[in-house]
Amino acid sequence: MASLAPDNAVALSAGDPGLVGVVVTTEWAIEPAAGPLPEPVSLAVVCGDNGRALTPDDLIFFNQPTTASPGIALSPTTAGPYDPPARAEEGAEQIEVDFRRVPDDVGKIAFVTYIDPEVRGAGNFAPVRSLTLTVSRPDGSEIVRFDAPLNDAEKIQAALIGELFRDGDGWAFRAVGRGYRNGLAGVGIEFGLDV
Repeated sequence: MASLAPDNAVALSAGDPGLVGVVVTTEWAIEPAAGPLPEPVSLAVVCGDNGRALTPDDLIFFNQPTTASPGIALSPTTAGPYDPPARAEEGAEQIEVDFRRVPDDVGKIAFVTYIDPEVRGAGNFAPVRSLTLTVSRPDGSEIVRFDAPLNDAEKIQAALIGELFRDGDGWAFRAVGRGYRNGLAGVGIEFGLDV
């Protein structure tokens, strides 16, 4: 399993021609505190070659577990009614990608985590002590792992962690680790979404 630094990429299909899909897992841990803790939420944006969301329905999160583009969905283990725990000290969400079913007009899939302002009020990443994205084979064996840096964590409300992108006839993964000080509004601006 490879561990990446920001802005590094690794080929997935080229090194494993039989790879038919992956499971992308985002995990986080939060410093325990006496007061309210932030509520991280993961989402994926399905983009065309221009880096923008194909449609408003090409967004995956707890309230929309599938997209207009087939082959990309929130894992059944994490899909379902959103019920934030009383204390969100650890969490994880998984998105399954079946390369065989992803339409040709999909150029990349971006993975974002944001602090949900509707659960415990406005917050930032300052209490988040780790934010990790793992790309695994369908059998659960890990291919690549990225521990996102949390620079200026007290100033950011959302983070683009990484992205799957087309690499010739196959797929690759790029670690990003870029924060948004304006939260979901910044994500919406970048990807052409009204969020």
